[in-house]
Amino acid sequence: MTKSKKIALAIASVIILALLIAAAVTNGAMGTVGCPDCNAETSAECETCGGETVVRGSIWAIVPPIIAIGLALITKEVYSSLFIGIVSGALLYSNFSFTGTMDAIISGGLIEAVVGNAGIFVFLVELGMLVALVNRAGGSAAFGRWAAKNIKTKTGAILATFFLGILIFIDDYFNCLTVGSVMLPVTDSKKISRAKLSYIIDSTAAPVCMIAPISSWAAAVSSYAEEGKGLELFISAIPYNFYAILTLVFIVAITLIGFDYGKMSMYEYQVETTGKPDAVETGSASNEEETNHKGIVFDLIFPVLSLIVCSVLALVYVGGILDGADFITAFADTDATVGLPMGGLVALVISIIYLSLRGTLSLKESMAALPKGFNAMVPAILILTFATGLKNMTSLLGTKYYVYDLMSGAAAGLANFLPAIIFLVACFLAFSTGTSWGTFGILIPIVVAIFPEGSELLIIGMSACLAGAVCGDHCSPISDTTIMSSAGAQCDHLAHVSTQIPYAMTVAGISFVMFLISGFVQNIWICFPLGVVLTVAVAFVLKLITKNRKPVNA
Repeated sequence: MTKSKKIALAIASVIILALLIAAAVTNGAMGTVGCPDCNAETSAECETCGGETVVRGSIWAIVPPIIAIGLALITKEVYSSLFIGIVSGALLYSNFSFTGTMDAIISGGLIEAVVGNAGIFVFLVELGMLVALVNRAGGSAAFGRWAAKNIKTKTGAILATFFLGILIFIDDYFNCLTVGSVMLPVTDSKKISRAKLSYIIDSTAAPVCMIAPISSWAAAVSSYAEEGKGLELFISAIPYNFYAILTLVFIVAITLIGFDYGKMSMYEYQVETTGKPDAVETGSASNEEETNHKGIVFDLIFPVLSLIVCSVLALVYVGGILDGADFITAFADTDATVGLPMGGLVALVISIIYLSLRGTLSLKESMAALPKGFNAMVPAILILTFATGLKNMTSLLGTKYYVYDLMSGAAAGLANFLPAIIFLVACFLAFSTGTSWGTFGILIPIVVAIFPEGSELLIIGMSACLAGAVCGDHCSPISDTTIMSSAGAQCDHLAHVSTQIPYAMTVAGISFVMFLISGFVQNIWICFPLGVVLTVAVAFVLKLITKNRKPVNA
């Protein structure tokens, strides 16, 4: 650690200690706000406040994630940073009681994190095993050889990754890990950095799911809106979702123009000059296993297709398609934490049988490859556990009630500015908590309540909420999709975060301007083309500004 980073860490430690002392002295973390469900009117039937008219919520609720994010960015060590964030949240929640703190850390934080993510953990392990099987069978190596012959340029490899990410729009978790496992050999062969690959994966995961009507995200958003109108409102909001759409435009623009900036330029320069993969995650699956010369491209394509088909069928099965529900309804009512592990398990078994019948791998060789897939996913599972535990702490401290109280007070007299304000609030909330789903779960009821039903401002406000949630999630080092994008690209997590933030913030700035304009213009036929033109123009300006600069030291 450099001297400047040691000084920064010392200053951060003093600030954290001062904040905790201030909270202990003032009992600030025990603050309350009016109950949003009974409007602070006494009601013994209110499940939220139990008739107390107030619920716990204060600005202290966002302190733990800020501590974790700050420490992670200073120390470049994510595990301890997240754990310190959890401990600080537990201290605030228990009012500095030792037994209360321990109970909050274990029961309210980590155990709940494991229980809530059990299905996703199983899916991660299944995907890791599937990737290990494909690698051991020689499918990835065969695809790499095919790509080396057919994808001639670095630009072609980036665009191929980009379009594959768009095609897998069903679920962001599924997208992150599938695209990474398929395209990693290609991008390595074309000297594209792991940091750049993880950015492309992350940018075609949540942003694409957020503008795809048939996705787990659409189903989740629909569940938060008024019954029967959720999907309709989600689809209406798609054209105004500037962050999601302009992120895709920005990727195409910088790829075709051909430049990088910020820390990303350093990682790209390193790969170009050394030819070796950069920022490889410790413990990630190695591509340097014994080569299986029996492998063909179809040994990669078949397991991936099996995973896609089985996952879709499992998702609609869980959603009740066999009970008479149509496909859209079944997808809207599904539970991805059940459907994806179910589909992943079936695809894994089918792939093992296929590779055995083809003679590529014996059953013994397949079984030997499975533990390697599990080991490759341990870093992602550990980070996701801690990140979710931190999110649980913010929930216990009443983040959603504090934000509701804050936003409700800002509604009067700022109607045309509200989309831009909502975008900023959603960005900050998602960045701090690491969850876009939790963010729009908090904000959508507020947005629906403060805008007139059926108005264009309601649609724009909804878009701003969803766009801000994706943006904050995109930037946050404790976001599950950010974590899994790193895992999918086998990239060091903090390298991914530090290289992605300048790109994400560029598009966020453009999106903020567009939400300001949209609040007054309220015409998508003017705003949408303007946003695209502005994004391309910014890309050209950045190219000119960074043309003669040396790569930033990573």
